[in-house]
Amino acid sequence: MPQFIKQIQERRNSLWEQSKALLDAAEARGQDLAGEEEQTWQRLNTEIDQIDVRVKELLDAEQRTRDADEAFRSLLGKPAERQPGSAEGNTALRSFLTGETRSYEIRPQGVVDFRALTKGTASAGGNTVSTTFYNRLMEYLIESSGLMAAGPTVLNTSSGEPIEIPIVTALTTGALVPEGGQIPTSEPAFGKRTLGAYKYGAMMKVSTELLTDTAVDLEGFLARQAGRALGNAFGTAGITGTGTNQPAGLVTSATAGVTGGTGVVGVPTADNLIDLFYSVTAPYRNSSSAAWLVKDSTMASIRKLKDLNGQYLWQPSLVAGTPETLLGKPVYTDPNIAGTGLGAKSVIFGDISAYYVRLAGGVRFERSDDFDFDHDLVTFRALLRADGVLADQTGAIKYFAGGAS
Repeated sequence: MPQFIKQIQERRNSLWEQSKALLDAAEARGQDLAGEEEQTWQRLNTEIDQIDVRVKELLDAEQRTRDADEAFRSLLGKPAERQPGSAEGNTALRSFLTGETRSYEIRPQGVVDFRALTKGTASAGGNTVSTTFYNRLMEYLIESSGLMAAGPTVLNTSSGEPIEIPIVTALTTGALVPEGGQIPTSEPAFGKRTLGAYKYGAMMKVSTELLTDTAVDLEGFLARQAGRALGNAFGTAGITGTGTNQPAGLVTSATAGVTGGTGVVGVPTADNLIDLFYSVTAPYRNSSSAAWLVKDSTMASIRKLKDLNGQYLWQPSLVAGTPETLLGKPVYTDPNIAGTGLGAKSVIFGDISAYYVRLAGGVRFERSDDFDFDHDLVTFRALLRADGVLADQTGAIKYFAGGAS
């Protein structure tokens, strides 16, 4: 496996070098890519994207292998010999999902480590699932939301009562004071925002045949479906929420950094992105949490951009599983960011940790045998309570907006 990963990484780097060569040749002629060159460039970048997807699949497969091996070591006290297609690692969870068991015993020092997501009842199916399942669900939730992947500050609370956090709206300023002169007063300005716990839910119906089919990765299937559904639901409000009866979105609360020129249909130039980068003050810009957020479709345009020294602003990742970089900072894609267009806030940059996400009570995962009894289907639901707000609104996060015409 390591050799194979190395080979596809080398292939990816080769494709990127070919893409750069095409762009460099077009620039040397003083022309844009056209005809066969444009088709070749698109093909190369499509293959790069396909390799990225493949690498993610390989990383997921390796994680599943580690999870299963760890489960076997815990259960048997020794390394396990795993057979292809084996589903023993799902046995305990499957018993819960098929209704054979209603709950698990929580043993801090026991041979199996379980996490109670909520204090369930027998009628609800016992709302306790394995730690591995919970971790997978959260992993897919984060994977589906570029905002969550970029690293906001997450506040985990056991319950959902309102909590208040201060919002910084202006900073203290200093001034040159002559000898004997009066020192001017300048105080920071604060606002206050109450973080609630808005409910997001997803429901799935699964056939009894699927639940009892031991060849199916049932744990992965349910975690993937529930995690992505919740991630997409909260991710939308986390980016564009109005703050009224829903979270205050990152883009909604961010401040203007750069406005694009006219006649380019809102597409940012290299200078626009460099200006946006430096519109964020150094403490935020240099933070380890500083990152870019864009829509997938915007990346095609950004990959072509160079600085005044002829260096590409965008650089591919050389380590599997790590994000690409733009001006040295990681780039995350989120489907809820606007695409390039007139007046569209299509590029976000800043210290993402300044955005606070409140998760109340973890994730509830429940089952019902009765909801669709006449179709012999078992219904599962996943519930998440969350809120979000930009805590520092002095310019920690800024956006690029396309020109008005």
